Amino acid sequence: MTVLDQRVMRDEKVLQLKQGRSVYAESPELIRLIKRGIERERLTIEIEKTNGGCWFIPSEKQPAK
Repeated sequence: MTVLDQRVMRDEKVLQLKQGRSVYAESPELIRLIKRGIERERLTIEIEKTNGGCWFIPSEKQPAK
């Protein structure tokens, strides 16, 4: 998977978070990109780490832009 592919995946997952849906990521690089996207969008998200990856769970429904 290329970096471009991971950035597209990040954008899709951040959009899902903004729509109030939980997302999962396994790759450390994708997790890092999602965290940066969350910070950039100033979303309120809970992160639950598992042995295989991370769940990103919206704390409250985010308005879609």
